[in-house]
Amino acid sequence: MITLDLNGHTRGPLTVLCLGAHADDIEIGCGGTLLKLTEQNRDVTVHWVVFSATPPRAREARSSAQVFLRSARTKKVIIKSFRDSYFPFMGGRIKDFVHQLGRRVSPDLIFTHYRKDLHQDHRLLAELTGNAFRNHLILEYEIPKYDGDMGAPNTYVHLPKDVAGRKVRHLCDQFKTQKSKPWFSEDTFLSSMRLRGLECNSPSKYAEAFYCHKMLLL
Repeated sequence: MITLDLNGHTRGPLTVLCLGAHADDIEIGCGGTLLKLTEQNRDVTVHWVVFSATPPRAREARSSAQVFLRSARTKKVIIKSFRDSYFPFMGGRIKDFVHQLGRRVSPDLIFTHYRKDLHQDHRLLAELTGNAFRNHLILEYEIPKYDGDMGAPNTYVHLPKDVAGRKVRHLCDQFKTQKSKPWFSEDTFLSSMRLRGLECNSPSKYAEAFYCHKMLLL
């Protein structure tokens, strides 16, 4: 496991694996961190995997990945079509796919869902990530939703104000199919980052937060 510094001082190239159950999950959960990471360290390879997307949502997901990963040295985007909201009932197929990823990709850092997320798809993917990647640094991100399951994270990334703003603009620009949902709005995303920024005393007032269950300090 490498020592990670988002300012770009790492021991060699950095490989990041991003896992999202649905088309906009990665961007909502860690989009600002990815913008900051890839812009401050230009030797980053990102594997971006979305597990459930209809054809229109898949087009949005691919376009969004290109926007959020514009500064990455290498980007590899995979969009799957597992049925939305039915992950627990097709867990065997999803588990096989996650373990195949584990044999093909050796990431330094993994972003995935929070293991106590109340959405069944999110929760299963988080569990499978920990099962397939046992010796990796995993940061579990959060998704605001009606369930009210946002908890007490223990890891924070300060975000410059312009990065927080770009994250929100990219989300709203890229995912037109979600605009009818009341929660999918600029104030939702900015408020989440503002709250986490308060908790970690971010100089810009904005931050993203994660849950890290195992971390090796060198």
